Amino acid sequence: MITPVPRPSDSQPSAHERVFRGLRTRIMLGQIPPGESLTLRGIGRDFGVSMTPAREAVQRLVAEGALSMSSSGRVSTPELSNERIEELAALRALIEVELASRALPRAHMALIDRLQTINGTISDVIRDRDAVGYIRTNLEFHRTLYLRAQAPAMLAMAETVWLQLGPTMRKLYGRLRRTEAPQYHRLIIAALRAGDEPGLRLAVRSDVTQGLRLLVG
Repeated sequence: MITPVPRPSDSQPSAHERVFRGLRTRIMLGQIPPGESLTLRGIGRDFGVSMTPAREAVQRLVAEGALSMSSSGRVSTPELSNERIEELAALRALIEVELASRALPRAHMALIDRLQTINGTISDVIRDRDAVGYIRTNLEFHRTLYLRAQAPAMLAMAETVWLQLGPTMRKLYGRLRRTEAPQYHRLIIAALRAGDEPGLRLAVRSDVTQGLRLLVG
């Protein structure tokens, strides 16, 4: 019997998939500021790959709206206009309110306790002025809740919006003077405990739009 040779996808991600995932995470978490130029050579050096997988990863991220490419081939993280920020905020409100609503019937106490713990972590990173940590734990809070919706296509759409907003969220964080976790997270948790769907929808809508308003005001 001949044992088949494992393909790269069977054991570990391909080079371009590894670059794609790593660069995508950096962008989503705001580790790259808006308008920053990227080069294939620099990306390849960062991830220890040749320019071909770096180019393939960049092309996928351009298609997702995470990177922009000029007619001259310059690649950068996008600098969003006020209109684009408002559009993405509206998308967050539509998609995430629906995800939260679908999650509510499946919101057991273990989930609520987990959200409470994550919210405590958010308070810690705010005190440390850790911008990337704030974005990471804030998204973890939302993703943990939305996974209970059991709506993977809708969650994937939400993550694409988070990806496009990542660098801008880092810029937003610089304008905030918070000393504690967002008040709307506490309202989300309270609504989940009470089984209050209208209150949950309002709290999620407020949470995902109120910060972005500072950028377009």
